[in-house]
Amino acid sequence: MGDSPISPKVLRGAIVGLDLFNPLASLVVFQYNPENIRRTITPNSVGGQTGQTSQAEALRLVGPPTEAISADIELDATDQLEAGSTSARLMGIHPVLASLEMLVYPKSALVIANEILATAGIIEVVPPEAPLTLFIWGPARVVPVRIDSMTVTEDEFDTMLNPIRAKIGLQMRVLNYRDLGLTSAGGALFMVHQVLKETMATINGIGNVVAGATTSISVVGSL
Repeated sequence: MGDSPISPKVLRGAIVGLDLFNPLASLVVFQYNPENIRRTITPNSVGGQTGQTSQAEALRLVGPPTEAISADIELDATDQLEAGSTSARLMGIHPVLASLEMLVYPKSALVIANEILATAGIIEVVPPEAPLTLFIWGPARVVPVRIDSMTVTEDEFDTMLNPIRAKIGLQMRVLNYRDLGLTSAGGALFMVHQVLKETMATINGIGNVVAGATTSISVVGSL
């Protein structure tokens, strides 16, 4: 299952939870990159889905579009088992699954502490926040996301019933500066992502102008 020694080195995608108290537990580098990434982009226009807008506001945007990302991630303990990995032999791919799933769990220590303080009447319990989660798919796509759902299909198990092969279907929503605030870390990351898109769109436009001018000169020259 390993990479061929003659194949080009390909960057691996990742999902990272920015958790200052337990950073290593929130890092999931894809063992195998998904074969495809599915994105749904819904414009955030005045009037929303109803389309009830005046002529003066028909083209106005109230914010960046809502973007949903879907991807299927494959996990396989075969390589680790062949390399003699102790964790793979004892737990299969449980640790990797746990790293993904903990991105949508409140911290147990915080839950217990809040319950104790609430019982004592010291605080009003506020729902704990998940760590800021980043979906990383190459240098041009580093975006904050919220994991809306994950479907885990465990395909094979070892003799201790530890899963050794699985596929995870991830449904994520990109969080923008309207969700997080422009001055927050996540909002600033999204703005960098948007500026990079604007730059790439400009590069594409310049390329099209140059190509169009070259074509026109060629046509004139052939007359």
